[in-house]
Amino acid sequence: MLKIESYTVEKLEDPFGILSGDRYEFFLELDVPEEDELYSENGVMLRVIFLKDEEKEQISKYEFIENDTKNVLDFELEEDEETAILAFCREHYDADEEDPTIENLNN
Repeated sequence: MLKIESYTVEKLEDPFGILSGDRYEFFLELDVPEEDELYSENGVMLRVIFLKDEEKEQISKYEFIENDTKNVLDFELEEDEETAILAFCREHYDADEEDPTIENLNN
């Protein structure tokens, strides 16, 4: 299971009003154990685009990124991890209206 160390979230603006619903961009700082194949000495974060509209809430896109180099890593979330990340996004998407950075989260 992924452990989230900290995160930021920002509501993305649609200047042309073309897209339905609201989109939020999350950057989740992950604590990845050394024995995990996702581990990197440079640290790893997960960028998530979360979609919320009247009919659904879903992950629109995600990618693992190496912190220091900003290289995109070719990994996919496991089904249980994706479910947990979706639940996290549902719970925290409006945090940008409160405190945009929360430290020491355990998931």
